[in-house]
Amino acid sequence: MAPPRRRWLSAVTALAVLLPIVAYVIYSSFQMSDVECEVCLAFGGREMCRTVKGATEAEAMRGATDNACALLAGGVTDTMRCARTRPTRASCRPLGGAP
Repeated sequence: MAPPRRRWLSAVTALAVLLPIVAYVIYSSFQMSDVECEVCLAFGGREMCRTVKGATEAEAMRGATDNACALLAGGVTDTMRCARTRPTRASCRPLGGAP
């Protein structure tokens, strides 16, 4: 069993690493989204559609594409090829906070 001082130091170190990560996740989840995009991709004989909200249209399109490819592709090379595939359908709409 580790001495009390070492356990205390490990706990403080873990807290110092985890606290900023948790704070960022909470902060980013409350960010206002201005655009919602749906992207449908056909890759590897399958088709997948995903919808993502983002601050910009480019951010939302990229997120939807990445989400769809995560389910369609296997491995890094396939994921990169999938991300470069032209969507079968892509549409974006402004949300309440958009001008």
